[in-house]
Amino acid sequence: MNEEIKFILDTTKEGMDSAIAHLEKMFLKIRAGKASPVMLSSVMVEYYGSPTPLSQVANVNTPDARTLSVQPWEKNMLHEIEKAIMNANLGFNPMNNGDFVIINVPPLTEERRKDLVKQAKAEAEDAKIGVRNARQEANKEIRSLEVSEDLQKNAEADVQALTDKYIKKIDAFLDVKEAEIMKV
Repeated sequence: MNEEIKFILDTTKEGMDSAIAHLEKMFLKIRAGKASPVMLSSVMVEYYGSPTPLSQVANVNTPDARTLSVQPWEKNMLHEIEKAIMNANLGFNPMNNGDFVIINVPPLTEERRKDLVKQAKAEAEDAKIGVRNARQEANKEIRSLEVSEDLQKNAEADVQALTDKYIKKIDAFLDVKEAEIMKV
């Protein structure tokens, strides 16, 4: 196989891998019933005048499946952390006991589960778009090469095979996440 075509295929595979990695990261943020420190990863706390990720000003733990516990490294940050969690609009109601901020993660309602499944499907569709964009870019590069028509057709077939493989992976991830969300 032509070196240039091999390079294009490798680059395309990397692009598709990054779409899958991004999808996995986004799926971690979609909660599925049990508490996880990742749920608070988007929370930004006002720390000495600048917005700072919660993980850089406090320890986030899960004492049990329905509770998140946030222990700030500085006691005077309790109120700021509480305010930041409320402002993050995650649907949590933090409680301050003087040492920790405790968050009870409510069980998901059927309606909320369906909303989360829709959100997961949207994220999966975004990942598929990323994969298709990588395919489109690869095909464009292959067509611009000065190689025989047979080599071009074979390379485009390889790119399509890669695309199909990654789309199947995305669908499999989505099926697993959907089952996880809908499990009561």
